[in-house]
Amino acid sequence: MVMTDFERKKAEMEMKKFTSKNFVMPSECRNLEQIRFYVRELCLKIEEFEGKFNYVPNSAYTLLAQYNSRQNAIINVDFRRTYSQL
Repeated sequence: MVMTDFERKKAEMEMKKFTSKNFVMPSECRNLEQIRFYVRELCLKIEEFEGKFNYVPNSAYTLLAQYNSRQNAIINVDFRRTYSQL
């Protein structure tokens, strides 16, 4: 089944509304537990969209990539801090 532009925009608006109401920007995350929580919630929402719409807005994957990037940055800082003390 092919989505109409209206259906695609509806899905994109639903995702945008959900993320703006329930998530903080990745750059505002200060610890790994917080990031992991958001990644888990976002993955669940992506699965929901796949089942409901058979479509996931690119913005969801972009946000997921931003959380993963932030997580890697925190891990890198922790790694350097730990091993610079040895």
